[in-house]
Amino acid sequence: MGDTVKRPDHVMFGAAYYREYEPTDHLDEDMRLMREAHMNLIRVGESVWSRWEPEEGKFDLDWLAPVLDAAHVNGIDAVIGLPTYAIPMWMARQYLDIALQSSWGVRRGFGGREEHNYNHPGFRFFAERICRKIVERYRDHPAVVGWQLHNEPGVAENDSPSAFEGFKNWLRRRYGTVERLNKAWGLVYWSHGLSDWNDLWQPESNAQPQYDLEWRRYQAELTDEMLAWQSDMIADLRRDGQFITVNYALGRYALDEAKSARLLDVAGSDPYYQMQDGLAMPEPKIQGNSWAYSGASAPAMMGDRTYSLKQAPYYVLETDGGPIGEPFVNYPGFHGQWRQVGWQFVSRGAEMVEYWHWRQLHYGTETYWGAVLPHDGEPGRVYTELAQLGEDLERAGSVVIGLKPDYDVTMLYSVQSRWGLEYQPHVQSAQGGGRNPMAFDDTFRAFYDGAFASGRQVRIVQDEQLVDPDDGAMLIEPDRFSRTHPVLVAAGVYVCSDAALSWMRQYVTAGGHLILGPRTAYADDLACAREQTKPAHLRDLAGASYQEFSNLVDDVPARAGAMALREGAAATRWIDCLRPEGCEILATSDHPHFGQFPLITSHVVGGGRVTVVGTMPNTALAASVIDYACPAGVWTSALAGHAAVTHSSAVNEAGTRLHFLFNWSWQPDEITLPVPCRALLDPDAEPRQTVELGAWGVAVLAEA
Repeated sequence: MGDTVKRPDHVMFGAAYYREYEPTDHLDEDMRLMREAHMNLIRVGESVWSRWEPEEGKFDLDWLAPVLDAAHVNGIDAVIGLPTYAIPMWMARQYLDIALQSSWGVRRGFGGREEHNYNHPGFRFFAERICRKIVERYRDHPAVVGWQLHNEPGVAENDSPSAFEGFKNWLRRRYGTVERLNKAWGLVYWSHGLSDWNDLWQPESNAQPQYDLEWRRYQAELTDEMLAWQSDMIADLRRDGQFITVNYALGRYALDEAKSARLLDVAGSDPYYQMQDGLAMPEPKIQGNSWAYSGASAPAMMGDRTYSLKQAPYYVLETDGGPIGEPFVNYPGFHGQWRQVGWQFVSRGAEMVEYWHWRQLHYGTETYWGAVLPHDGEPGRVYTELAQLGEDLERAGSVVIGLKPDYDVTMLYSVQSRWGLEYQPHVQSAQGGGRNPMAFDDTFRAFYDGAFASGRQVRIVQDEQLVDPDDGAMLIEPDRFSRTHPVLVAAGVYVCSDAALSWMRQYVTAGGHLILGPRTAYADDLACAREQTKPAHLRDLAGASYQEFSNLVDDVPARAGAMALREGAAATRWIDCLRPEGCEILATSDHPHFGQFPLITSHVVGGGRVTVVGTMPNTALAASVIDYACPAGVWTSALAGHAAVTHSSAVNEAGTRLHFLFNWSWQPDEITLPVPCRALLDPDAEPRQTVELGAWGVAVLAEA
């Protein structure tokens, strides 16, 4: 967080607020209801450029003032969002070339959002002008505490002719000559060798993975270019103390969130999740998708991913105000789930929890996207549940600010491997065939879910935080990292530079335990399959190798070797046909063919160790691996036998360790605590050794 940015002394809690959308004005009533729900924050202004500038050059900057004035009177702060993700129709009509186009020049139609080329100089002129006017108009308003850039940036691929020409220039700077590019990309294949930069084919017709990976890198840079000018402008104009953030929708097409977050004071995201039985343990009954995950682990995982972007507390700028998604997706949370998930976010470092949105819309695409208040505007169950959470957070105050979440195991997240495996996935999407945007995340999530089910907490580190992807420089020394992160899971890290593999080797020789999952160390930093036997450059440390691999039609039950297995442990979807080369065999199977290949191996190297998991483990098998790698602590042991109860913990700025217990089921439970704790929300409470958790309940505790 920048030196001029004021740290909060409480969790910012509220909702996105759109007075301008309402057919009837409810401003005073809304402020009263927010205050009574213990809300202290609204986000405003990000979706209505046409309200700010209804005609070219004619500005209406004062419409927001009554909202901010009312908020301030009621003790409610505001984040203003810059309105650059949905352009006004006068711009679409008068400046046709601002529209996104195919690289053959076919314009995309308007009627939704993000249909424009936000690297077009005309768009930038208009966008800079309106953003500057908004910031100058409201930077001194006492309610305004921060600024949100754009909105969920990177949603659209920009393959306009100008972007395509820019890509050729980008490649020219990167490679110097077409001969170097031909060799690096292997363009002798299918007769694709270039003799001139203008021989490069358009992205829509591309079928080469190296092209696709570089195109994704370029697209992410275009997104950052747009965010950078917004961030720089606000930094020059803002009042001291105001923060700059953005609400990432993690996994957007044209976004490298690990790199992009460097432009922000505080990282933010929109962690949407499936409610009701989508949060059930041990297994969810509602399936998730690429933007709304399911499973009790989902809120923790999304929180950990957002924390990882700056390795610091983060903001939730949007999350479930009710049923989310299409009008046929209607799963409003069970009683207690909003409070559960809100505290789960806070336990993993969130210093803002903001819902989308305050009042359910009466028109538009998102008419049936749930909100704090339903269509009739009467406070109901959602309002009541969120008011309880608001009261909790108000009571907790500064005690839950500046939290450093505890962790037992570290996991490596790789945006560029996500891109590489999307284009050449090892496992199919639910729709089958072609690209699979979830190939990396499914692999990563298999191990994360195993850690979650085993009772271990996870710290996520971005691979770009260890080794600079541009010049290969080590950003964190492996020996130091091995002391603070003794167990590191690298699953699905498919796009992996020589420098990154060297870092992994040094991590192991320094004493770290490296757990390799499927596809890690298979390709180089251009997604070219490496010549070395796999795992490339790590074979000797692993004490195992493989040449063959296979998809699995059915799950394959695992059989214990030197590692204890949880009931139901199985290999799923994929298997690397491992060959032992001096390693210990931890698990195998009785499959008539695949039984000849170990599922999991481990090899000691000096003070370090490499464990190879040659499959996509189900949750029970992944939990068994984490059990093996991470000895059970007192809290893990205390929760043994409580299948639906999980634990999260963190240390606050005063050095107090806080504990959070969650019951992800209908069955009430009683937990015997391993250390005396007091109820954080009851300052008069005596230390206790037991806690009762109701259905979908949460307990917030501080060590006595």
